[in-house]
Amino acid sequence: MKQLLFLCALLAQTLIFAQGENWEWAIEPQFSYSGNFSEGLAVAEKYGKYGYIDKTGKWIIPPQFIVAWNFSNGLSRARNYQTDKWGFIDQTGKWAIEPQFDIADNFSEGLAAVLKDGKRGYINKTGSWIIQLQFDEVSSFSEGLASAKQNGDWGYIDKTGKWVIEPKFLFVTAMNFSEGLVPALQNGDWGYIDETGKWVIQPQFDNFPRNFSEGLAAVEQNGKLGYIAKTGKWVIQPQFDNVGSFSEGLACVQQNGKWGFIDVTGKWIIQPQFDFAQDFSEGLAAVEKNGKNGYIRLKNK
Repeated sequence: MKQLLFLCALLAQTLIFAQGENWEWAIEPQFSYSGNFSEGLAVAEKYGKYGYIDKTGKWIIPPQFIVAWNFSNGLSRARNYQTDKWGFIDQTGKWAIEPQFDIADNFSEGLAAVLKDGKRGYINKTGSWIIQLQFDEVSSFSEGLASAKQNGDWGYIDKTGKWVIEPKFLFVTAMNFSEGLVPALQNGDWGYIDETGKWVIQPQFDNFPRNFSEGLAAVEQNGKLGYIAKTGKWVIQPQFDNVGSFSEGLACVQQNGKWGFIDVTGKWIIQPQFDFAQDFSEGLAAVEKNGKNGYIRLKNK
């Protein structure tokens, strides 16, 4: 009798949890990999090749690439499996800029960083050179600036290739400026600088911090991740093993081996239950469960 009562109570709890769950599958798990939606399409992998799906899960560009990335500014970088070179495709899957680069980043603010003959520069959407090949490492442009490495040091350039913040950092992230700040490293600790190169949040954090998004940035302290405000003060205390950035009011976070989603107060909105998760984008979030990837959405959205 006691065992029966226990099973009934367990079943009731399960039903309550299921009824209270506030997410649903938008695209059932079926892919080996799935990326965030951008400009209405998302990268997905099937049969060992990458293509693009729409928000119904329908293939818009069938799987055919070794590697592919999200669309940005109407184009996406893609790698040709025959030549092993990178170029850019449009949303029909046609090559807009023929594969010719050793590495390419997506377009951002009208320019794309590319690698050729051991140096990096920037092209526009016609494939013309805007900033000639000259840098050892670079990032994409954001808020008018991009990080660049030359002669062993990092600084920031504008869209003409002129140094706005002279190379003086041992290392800065390949991330771009976001909400006026970017992480930078000094004497083994990470902080945040503004667009003049001035420290806004003094170096004090471990490892690799994230960009600010929706007013918060993920940073690490004593092996756990949490979120700070632009004052450098903790808003969500370090407690997670891995995290994403806030997007559409939520961030994906990992705790005890499973991923879920929290709001800006640190409250669980979707309990940890996924093997992997990415941040929400255009109303959907890519998640992995039982070895397959699909997309979820919040109910009543």
